[in-house]
This record gives sequence, structure tokens and C-alpha cells, in this order.
Amino acid sequence: MHFGLSEEQILLKDTIRRYFSDRLDIDAIKALLNAPCPDDIWQSVVEMGLTGVIVPEEYAGSNLSMLDTMVVAEALGEFVAPVPMIGALMITAAVRMHGDENQRERYLPGITSGSMRIAYGGKQGHRALSCDGERVTGRSSVVVDVEGATHFLMMADERLLVVDGSESGIEIEKLNNVDRTRSFAIVSFDGVACDVIGQGNVSAVQIALAVGRLSLAADTFGAAEKMYEDAKRYSLERYQFDRPIGSFQSIKHQLSDMVSDLEPCRSLLWYAAHTYDADPDEFELHSCLAKSLVTDVGKRIAKTSLEIHGGMGYTELLGLHLWFKRIETNRQLLGGPESIRTRAAEIQGFINQEVS
Repeated sequence: MHFGLSEEQILLKDTIRRYFSDRLDIDAIKALLNAPCPDDIWQSVVEMGLTGVIVPEEYAGSNLSMLDTMVVAEALGEFVAPVPMIGALMITAAVRMHGDENQRERYLPGITSGSMRIAYGGKQGHRALSCDGERVTGRSSVVVDVEGATHFLMMADERLLVVDGSESGIEIEKLNNVDRTRSFAIVSFDGVACDVIGQGNVSAVQIALAVGRLSLAADTFGAAEKMYEDAKRYSLERYQFDRPIGSFQSIKHQLSDMVSDLEPCRSLLWYAAHTYDADPDEFELHSCLAKSLVTDVGKRIAKTSLEIHGGMGYTELLGLHLWFKRIETNRQLLGGPESIRTRAAEIQGFINQEVS
């Protein structure tokens, strides 16, 4: 059995890479820092069908697989693209599996058309939020992709909530984060009307978190692979003692270690995506395993890439810090490796499961 990308998935990946390579060189990325996703890029993402990649066809989506979604997320990480996709994927999966027909009609077409942009907040730190089923009150922890967002996807009292950003009683405190390719904030809600997905079913929270974690892992993988490719290219261009530094044994060892670390991550990501469609009961577990491994590996790859570049790697000129910071921020979003491994242990029954 051959387990890999199909011709259509390879074409999808190449199409996305060609688009971003023409528009997001290092200077363009720097110009977009601390700003919402530009309308022209967002519209192109919509026209390519990326926002509706797992939205069913009856709601104008592409109805593709989760593996297709990983192809998209990986490409976004490769270019540290400022495109707010994670929240859209989380709400799509939750509404598709656990929402009622009114909620599918309310959200899925808007996700596909790009008229809805979703800011999302993780489970950890949101115990200060309370929900009575109709209104949410409290102060969240970090919310991601706030700039330009029309809706907030939040978690409170083991419920998955959608809040319309136009409602009164919402206060946004913007944060300065090391990752300036995305926007972060703390959001306060004062009795704001909310829509509970899946009538408060905890499974809606679990599927949203699982899709978000796997998408962040793919984003990290794309960024880490880019840093490896940059290090390899630099090692062949940088000369010392009349020979490229890539010919030195120590550099060869570092590059080979990077490849050896990356390849198992690719397999784990693809298999986790495969379970979403083929074995849903296993999906949350494998999404946890994928994110915990990929974020640890990504951190090592980023560090090694900077070291191979030497002093130049730490300058603004090459811009490697943008990928490094993206990887480091992804590591903590929706749970760091330690907490996610704890969740994986709970799922497998190794430790007592607790509602957190």
C-alpha cells in the first residue's frame, strides 16, 4: 500500500506555494507584521477554496479530506502567512459534526465565502469565562487572529461558543507577542450573547481542539522544513577555508539530524489526518501525539538552523526569526507538549481523566 499525497494533493500544494512565493518574500512579510491579513491575499485564499477546504459541498465548500487541510496548513507555515485559518478549521469541524442544521447554515457558507473570519481561544486559561447557555461573561486568556475577526470561537464551562464580534459588551486588549505574523489579545465579555455549538456537548470542544492542534502542528512542520531548507542552502553558499561549510562533517551531521527528525513528523501528521476521515475515534489521540512531537522537533530544527547560519541567522536581514517565533508560539497555543501528552495519556486510560 502506498501512503502519500495524491496527484491532486501535490497539485494543491504546488498551487498554494506558487501563489505565496510570488507575494510573500521576506520584505513583503516584514511589511505585513502586526497587521490583519490583507484583503487581496484573503480574497485569493477564498478563491482557491482554502477557507472551505473541509466544508461540505452543500454549503459551497470543497469537501476535501483532513489530509488536504494539512497540505494547506503546512504551506501557510512555510511562508509564515498571516492568514487566519486555524479558527475557521476548528469551527468547521465542530459545526459539521455536532452543530444543528441552523448552525451549519449560519456559519459554514460564511466560512467558505470568507465573509467570516474567526479568532480562537484555547481551552487552557478560559475557566474565568462562564456561560449560562445564552450569554458569556468573563475575561479570556490569549485569543489568536483578533485583527479583522468577525467572530470569536471560545470555550467555557466545557462548551464551545461562537460570539459575534459586533455584539456589545466585548472589550479587546491587544497584546504584543513575539510572533508578529498574527494578532493576539485578551478579550472580555460582559453578558454577551453567544451560540453554543452542539448544545454544550463536550465532544464539540474536543473535536475543535483536536483539529486546531493538528493544524498548528502542520503549520509548525511547514515552518521547520523551511528553516531546514534555508540552512542547507546557506551551507552550500557560505565558504570558509575555500570550501562550502556544508562540506564540513559537523554541518553534515547537523543537517542529517534535522532530516531524521522531520521525516517521522511527516508520517505522524499524515496518519493523524487520515484518522479524521477513516477512524474518527482515534483522531483526538493522534492529533495530540502529532502536535507534541512536531512542536518539540520544530524547536530543535529552528535552533539548529540559526546556529548553521551563524551570526547572520540572528539578524533582521534574513528574517529567520519570523519562522523561529512562529514555531515557538505554535508550541504553546492550544496546549504545550506536556499538557497535550497528559491529555493523550487520559484518552488511553493511563491516568484518570479529568475535566479541565
